[in-house]
Amino acid sequence: MSLTAAVMHRLQRLLGVFLGVLCLAFAGTAGAETGKTEVLWLGQSAMRITSPGGKVIVIDPWLLTNPKTPPAFKSLEALGKVDLVLVTHGHYDHFADAPALAQLHHVPLYGPAGMNQTVTTLGILPAELAPRFGKGGTITPWGPDSVKITAVHAEHSSELVWKNPATGKDETHPGGEPVGFILEMENGFRIWHMGDTAVFGDMRLIAKMYHPDLVMLPIGGHFVMNPVDAAMAVNELIQPRYALPMHYGTSPMLRGTPAEFKKALGENSATRMVDIQPGQKVEF
Repeated sequence: MSLTAAVMHRLQRLLGVFLGVLCLAFAGTAGAETGKTEVLWLGQSAMRITSPGGKVIVIDPWLLTNPKTPPAFKSLEALGKVDLVLVTHGHYDHFADAPALAQLHHVPLYGPAGMNQTVTTLGILPAELAPRFGKGGTITPWGPDSVKITAVHAEHSSELVWKNPATGKDETHPGGEPVGFILEMENGFRIWHMGDTAVFGDMRLIAKMYHPDLVMLPIGGHFVMNPVDAAMAVNELIQPRYALPMHYGTSPMLRGTPAEFKKALGENSATRMVDIQPGQKVEF
């Protein structure tokens, strides 16, 4: 082989190695960009969120006695794998099945610090399954490169009613301050689960800080925002890409409907309403 031919052969080998490395790098990037976030709504404020990396987070699980829970999910086992439970406040329609779900999968139930203090003090859950964190705090349960969860303000109340096994009577205990949760997926997609809340001015600040893509917000009225209030918050304070209405129709007092919310949003809204029924999934 001549000197020139040898040099050309070596250059071709180096070029092949370079292209191989480039293809591997591109494949890794493409895989990260095509990840999907799956949201399964189970009625009221109960959500099962599966991250692009496969982490399953259940929020506000009221399932067994919820009239809107689909029959297929009237068993906690029907949820499948669960990696973490989140509860926004201590009211029954958000907290009811959370301790049992945490025990079933032996995973932590994260909620307002004051609520989880009551949970451990009463012996509802051991401390290792009821870690405390509060508004402004961010947790990374699976490391810094996985899902990030931040607790933010909600304008509501939070009492926890517990049946004392010694007396058989209900007791009302402090449930801490209610919160919402910002969930940032591995690919950067952000969800704001508002829990129960009225409109408050710092919704604009939270949106500015965290830039949620999808907002899950209550529209039922009476205890929470009604459809007109919720639409005003979306259009004027938050302006997310998507809004998923929840917390309606489970009692006569929660009269707000998605149709009313969509009408109040208006045809010129920059936000698309996600219209699904309990038991249905949507991907982002």
